[in-house]
Amino acid sequence: MADEVLLSATRLTRRFGGLAAVNDVSVDLWRGRIHAVIGPNGAGKSTLTNLLSGDLPPSSGTIRLGDDDITGRSPEAIARAGLGRSYQKTNIFLPFTVWENVRLAAQSRAQHPMRWLRRATSFADTNERAERALDLAGLTARREAIAGAISHGEQRQLEIAMTLATAPRVLLLDEPLAGMGTAEAERMVQLLLRLKGSHAILLVEHDMDAVFALADRLTVMVNGQVIASGTPAAVRADAGVQAAYLGEER
Repeated sequence: MADEVLLSATRLTRRFGGLAAVNDVSVDLWRGRIHAVIGPNGAGKSTLTNLLSGDLPPSSGTIRLGDDDITGRSPEAIARAGLGRSYQKTNIFLPFTVWENVRLAAQSRAQHPMRWLRRATSFADTNERAERALDLAGLTARREAIAGAISHGEQRQLEIAMTLATAPRVLLLDEPLAGMGTAEAERMVQLLLRLKGSHAILLVEHDMDAVFALADRLTVMVNGQVIASGTPAAVRADAGVQAAYLGEER
């Protein structure tokens, strides 16, 4: 169903001693929309992503995934509940083929504890989930390539394919375009546009051209706090954002 809030974070705060890396931040992620979070280095963007994924527990605030309160749950439990994420540093099995990487990710959501003598590759539901993820990510033609030998852009596509194989409703993508050339970045933009119809997406990204091409909503963070949030056009016109981040003057 479109126009549905799939993840809602309310007044999230994360303190490290006396430092509030994230301070009183709220965000709603809607199915069919890409919500981009931007800000200078040290703004708290990755910390926010880590809070939403369970990699860090919040000092205060709540996180709901659909109808479930997932505040303080482990990353594994949150992933099983329907949240997938990618990291700044590509996280794949370099010696394995593209197909093996995606199948392993799919297998993590289809445990068969009573059938451990069967070959993992024999489970049709796991294979079908992996095939769908490969197709969505545009990597079907590269299925037999060794992951360590494909291009950087394809490795980033592979990481997203692995995330898709776990059947998430919400995607948290931390700088998916980092280090890409123009052609690779355009392929990633098109991939994210394909994915947004069936997912809620939080995008942390420094490529402003991509951000303004993709984002339906934009949040700007500085020093752990939100200084502006709204449509990309409204945020771009905000004098405080121009002074603090975009480097423009009015």
